[in-house]
Amino acid sequence: MSVGIPTQPLKFAYWVPNVSGGLVTSGIEQRTDWNWDYNRETAIAAENNGFEYALSQVRYMASYSAEYQHESTSLSLAIMMATERLKVMAAVHPGMWHPGVFANFGATADHLTGGRFATNVVSGWFKGEFTAFGEPWLEHDERYRRTEEFISCLKGIWEQDHFEFKGDFYRFHDYSLKPKPLNTPERPHPEIFQGGNSTAAQKMAGRVSDFYFSNGKDFDGVTEQLDVINATAAEHDRTVKFGLNGFMIVRDTEKEARDTLREIVDKANVEQVEGFRQAVQQAGASASDKKGMWADSSFEDLVQYNDGFKTQLIGTAEQVAERLVEYKKLGVDLSLLCFLHVKEEIEQFGQKVLPIIREMEAELPDAEPAPALAQA
Repeated sequence: MSVGIPTQPLKFAYWVPNVSGGLVTSGIEQRTDWNWDYNRETAIAAENNGFEYALSQVRYMASYSAEYQHESTSLSLAIMMATERLKVMAAVHPGMWHPGVFANFGATADHLTGGRFATNVVSGWFKGEFTAFGEPWLEHDERYRRTEEFISCLKGIWEQDHFEFKGDFYRFHDYSLKPKPLNTPERPHPEIFQGGNSTAAQKMAGRVSDFYFSNGKDFDGVTEQLDVINATAAEHDRTVKFGLNGFMIVRDTEKEARDTLREIVDKANVEQVEGFRQAVQQAGASASDKKGMWADSSFEDLVQYNDGFKTQLIGTAEQVAERLVEYKKLGVDLSLLCFLHVKEEIEQFGQKVLPIIREMEAELPDAEPAPALAQA
C-alpha cells in the first residue's frame, strides 16, 4: 500500500556514539569516541551539516564490544542543551522505566530544550540486561504488547488530564502531569519513534507510533514493511513516518568505498560478533512469524550491529545520494545514518552528499523546498 513520495525534504539523523567500541565490531581504525567532549563536538557538527535528529543508544551493561556506555536519557538532554536546533531521541526500555516516570522526564526535557525532546521506545533484545537487573524477560510478542501500552500511556499522560488506563502491564488512576510537554505546530507531544522488524512491531507502529525505524533493508525490504505499516495505520485513521537505518561509506571512488567495507569485515572481532549473533538471532526467531530483528542477518551484516550494510549506502557521493533519493521515492521520510569516523563523516555528508540530495529532491513532483544549511 503506497502513500506516495514524501513531499517534505528527506530528514537525517545520526547514531550518537555514547557507547564505546564504535559502530562496527571490528579492529579497523575508528576515529570516534564515546566521551562527552567528542559527543558535544559531533552534535554541533551534525546540526550544522543538515542533521535534524540524533539517536542515543541504550545499553545498561557491558556487552559485545561495548565495554562502556553513557546513559541514554541524561546524555540526550546534555546534547540538546549544547546545541540550538538538534532534536535528540532518547532510547528507553519499557520494563526498565515506568511510563509515568519517563513522561515526567520527557516533559521537563522538552521545556528545557524548547520542544526538541523525542524518544525511541525499544522493546528489548538483550535478555542479559533484564536478568542482571532481576527484571522478568518476556517473550517476543509480549514485549511488544508491553511497549504498545507504554507508548499509549506516554501519549495519554502528555495529552490528557485525569488520565486513566487499565492494561495488563500498566495502570493509571486520575493522573495529571503538569507541566505537559510543549505543544508545537509540528507535533502535539514529543515524537515517539519505535523499531523492530517483526510483523508485531510493524503493526504496533501503525497503531500507536509517530515514526517506525527499520534496521537496514534493501528496496524490497522497505517496500514490504511500508505496506504493512501503512495498511495498519490506515485502519486506525493514522499516518506513520518511516525511518531507515544505514551505514554510510562515501569515498572518492566506489572501489575505495567497497575496499573500506571489506576491511571492516575482514578485521571483524569474530568472537564478539558471534556472541552478538547468538544473542540476537534467537530474539528475531522468537517472533510469532519468525521475522523479527536479525532473524535473517549474516555474519557480515552483524559486524554493523543494526544491519546497516544492508542499506548499501556505499560508493561515491553521487551514488549514495541517488540511492537515498530512491529510498525516499519508496516512502522513507528519515535516514538514520552511522559512520566509521563519526564526526568527520558527518561533516563530509553535509559538504558532499547532502547538496546532491537536495538537487535531486527539487526535481521530484510536489517537492517542498529544503531548509538552508546553518553556518557553523
